[in-house]
Amino acid sequence: MSATDKAFASWAQSELGLQDARIDRELSGGNSNLTRMVCHSEGQLVMRSAPANTISPKAHLGVQREAAFMSALAGHAPVPSVLAWCEDTSVIGQPFALIEYIDGIALTEELPPTYDPGNAVNQLGLQLAEALGKIACAPWQELGLADMGRPENFLRRQIERWLKVRREQPTRDLPDLPRLGEWLLANLPEAGPVGIVHGDYHLDNTLCHRQRPELLAVIDWEMGTIGDPLTDLGLLLMFWGPRKVSPPGFAHVQGLSRCEGVTGRRELAQAWSRASGLPLQNLDFYLCFAFWRLAAIVEGAYGLYLAGRVDTDYARGLEYDVPALLREAAMAAEGEW
Repeated sequence: MSATDKAFASWAQSELGLQDARIDRELSGGNSNLTRMVCHSEGQLVMRSAPANTISPKAHLGVQREAAFMSALAGHAPVPSVLAWCEDTSVIGQPFALIEYIDGIALTEELPPTYDPGNAVNQLGLQLAEALGKIACAPWQELGLADMGRPENFLRRQIERWLKVRREQPTRDLPDLPRLGEWLLANLPEAGPVGIVHGDYHLDNTLCHRQRPELLAVIDWEMGTIGDPLTDLGLLLMFWGPRKVSPPGFAHVQGLSRCEGVTGRRELAQAWSRASGLPLQNLDFYLCFAFWRLAAIVEGAYGLYLAGRVDTDYARGLEYDVPALLREAAMAAEGEW
């Protein structure tokens, strides 16, 4: 047993009463942070930490933020339980969170064979909308999350930030990017709601039951903040419904949810409104914002590809994905969704 293994086993026993705890293996899933299985005498847990090779002293802050939001939302929304947040770097060399292990699956392009193919996606869509509604109306101030975001001018800051980034880091001629950014600024809602925002809410960032279409948990909270929860609804709707552009941008995470026959976007929005108690307003704006913001963000990765700094299927695919996102953003601005 290595020194790290001994230190972790000792910490887990003294802090959590876990016997024979060990870091077993790396799990798939998650984009930027490391997810590992922890086994102990009575079961399994999940460890979340920054990548092992990181050199940034702030690399753990995303995991810390994730743990804070999931801890606060326990009992208010379907999230994994957080057992511990450890900042003591002498244990495994970096801060980490230990969270409940949920034996579920993340769905992207295929349904499990045990699911009813005729109705499973629609059931999950309504569950996604209802869970997001519960998140939106959770009492964030009472839950200790008041310092986790700046809700004032939330939308304006986002739009101005990404307009500036794309202006200062040009890649290719995308006239809809600045044009739609200016449209968003000109059509800012006067007063949107304030609540918990996941920031990356779609089917692939949840865990579902292996045998039946049941949402078990919302995961990947590194981008959680306090802001306008209608931005999360816009993102959910963006990844849902008939294909106005075929294939849509990022088709690989929409194989199930962007097809004919799925529950309509407006029905999902109504389910969100019933669960949250919040009125539906300015959905053209929020849907446009979701498409536009994602396009503005990921265009940076395409710039790295053009500069020869990265060469991956993901980066190459952005040649099509970003313009496709902008086409749908323009449609949303015109109410065509």
